[in-house]
Amino acid sequence: MVQTASKPLVELEDISIAFGGIRAVDGASVDLYPGEVVGLLGHNGAGKSTLIKILSGAYKRDSGDIRIDGQEATINNPRDAKAYGIETIYQTLAVADNVDAAANLFLGRELVTAIGTLDDVAMEAKAREVMGRLNPNFRRFKEPVKALSGGQRQSVAIARAILFNARILIMDEPTAALGPQETAQVGELIMQLKADGIGIFLISHDIHDVFDLADRVCVMKNGQVVGTAKTTDVTKDEVLGMIIMGKCPPGAIPGPGAMKS
Repeated sequence: MVQTASKPLVELEDISIAFGGIRAVDGASVDLYPGEVVGLLGHNGAGKSTLIKILSGAYKRDSGDIRIDGQEATINNPRDAKAYGIETIYQTLAVADNVDAAANLFLGRELVTAIGTLDDVAMEAKAREVMGRLNPNFRRFKEPVKALSGGQRQSVAIARAILFNARILIMDEPTAALGPQETAQVGELIMQLKADGIGIFLISHDIHDVFDLADRVCVMKNGQVVGTAKTTDVTKDEVLGMIIMGKCPPGAIPGPGAMKS
């Protein structure tokens, strides 16, 4: 399904932002197609999280363009991002531990009855519908989220994002601190999202993770893009060379951060 669409879902072009005179992101460009996973790799401080926070509205860029469906997008805050169908799932998972899955899905956007009381029946029915599509094995609807496994908690966070029509999903270290079985479960969730045409930016430190889940990788170093490549066109060792040395292999498209030969 990758890049069958002629038009990218997201285009970040020549994005820059500075903090205290230091450029955290310096002329970075990357795009994302419907039903595609693009893995963003790089050391801490490479700029990948900052770049994505600009897309999510957490930071306001100093310069550069953001296009959604080919149209210039105005994203100055998280509310603007949500209006474009952009949802972010952070590593900390911002779920409410003491309430169940349905309450988490509708947190801050609760459904009410005609007389103004919470419509728990409607919210649970919708939660079962969304979770059934995303994770058919999920059964623990009545239990507080703190009783769920890491993989199940991740599925609740993803369900909350797609319930409100996310088309672009940003996932920050989605398998951090998960065991092999739960990591596989998150992988299955991502495959389901891809099949539904959702584009995903995957931020990770784990090259193996990215190669398992992503269609393309984009490596950043010192705030710049070293290069982008299909995961089928580069090896893990070559991507490591991009991360550590800024060396762009033959199978990748070099960016401004690539080491000059």
